[in-house]
Amino acid sequence: MTSDIDCLDAAVVGGGWAGLGVSYYLAQAGLRHCVLERSRIGETWRTQRWDSFRLNTPNWASMMPGDRYDGPDPDGFMTRDAFVALLEDFAARNHLPVETRTPVAALAFDGEQDRFRLETSRGARWARNVVIASGSLNRPRRPKLAAGLSTSLLQLDASEYRNPASLPAGAVLVVGSAQCGGQIAEDLVQAGRRVFLATGRVGRGARRYRGHDIVFWFTRGGLFDVPRKDFVDASGYIMGRPLLGAGRTLSLQSLSAQGVVLLGRLVGVEDGCLTFAGDLEANVRFGDEVSTRVKRSIDDYIAAKGIDAPPADDDPAETITPRLPDPPILSLDPSEDGIAALIWCTGFEGDFGWVRVPGVLNALGEPVHEEGVTAQPGLYFAGLDFGSTRNSGTLLSLAKESQQLVSHLLARHAPAH
Repeated sequence: MTSDIDCLDAAVVGGGWAGLGVSYYLAQAGLRHCVLERSRIGETWRTQRWDSFRLNTPNWASMMPGDRYDGPDPDGFMTRDAFVALLEDFAARNHLPVETRTPVAALAFDGEQDRFRLETSRGARWARNVVIASGSLNRPRRPKLAAGLSTSLLQLDASEYRNPASLPAGAVLVVGSAQCGGQIAEDLVQAGRRVFLATGRVGRGARRYRGHDIVFWFTRGGLFDVPRKDFVDASGYIMGRPLLGAGRTLSLQSLSAQGVVLLGRLVGVEDGCLTFAGDLEANVRFGDEVSTRVKRSIDDYIAAKGIDAPPADDDPAETITPRLPDPPILSLDPSEDGIAALIWCTGFEGDFGWVRVPGVLNALGEPVHEEGVTAQPGLYFAGLDFGSTRNSGTLLSLAKESQQLVSHLLARHAPAH
């Protein structure tokens, strides 16, 4: 049996922005807790972002709970390293109990003692409540067809890419045209690399519209507050976040104007060659349509609220004529076309294999929850992408969702003494 002295009120797994946000509110509530981080604070941001990476939310919207941006560039975009420094400073200023280099190998629930056991590299820890904030976007997904490619072709995931100079000489194929794919393709082409981009049916957003960053209108107009149930179909499919440039608008047509060779969706590998669907024009058109719908909803909001906003200006990145291959490229042979590297920008998932609590993961190993609350009393998930609303999984949702989880936790258990 463990004593109450040995048992924490709560344990938080993960020392990224979500875990630190929850810890902030646990500390304010006076709960004995710890934050167990596998390596360093913000480890995923340190090791799974490329060198030129910047946040997609402007500085004024990229703050931790209790903080406000008071710097000289509110509409600027933080670098990877600046954001890691922000997280470290937040943890230090608020004296958060972060235990770095303490990975959790297994989490189980002891029904007799009504508490959780966390197996760590430093021994077992016990807690009445556990908040899993280890991230739902830290393990890259590759399509099965990747296994059919020649071993002579360097294959990287977006999380492994660092900079153009780190790749072997030759052309680069980027697969996936959402945020990572579009931004990495631009990083490469601006360095003078020949770049092919396999596109998909991905929406697009303008960076600024009618005098403000698009995030301003998303937050003011409620576009970020749409509940999860309203944008998840019966199969559980969630359309990914749209292509959005950090600092300026990014579109398939603007990438093509810079020299990126656009392709349709990657559909297969035949005799070492990559084959692509003939849907490129439809993919470009879909991005345009999504951007138009978003702008229309902003216009409607401005009109309904009587806001004095400047008129809309044409965005060169959206009005420029796309340069599409004619005829369309439906097949590429990496050896003949000089492709030396392929970067998979095909999405991420969470790694929750260490969670040994029945009923909290589905058959695919994904969390089963309702706004972060699981069927197992005392067990929570924080920071999940699209977990509660379209806003979930971003810093903009952190304060509200962290407070809600801690309030639920407080209602369940009074602090141990």
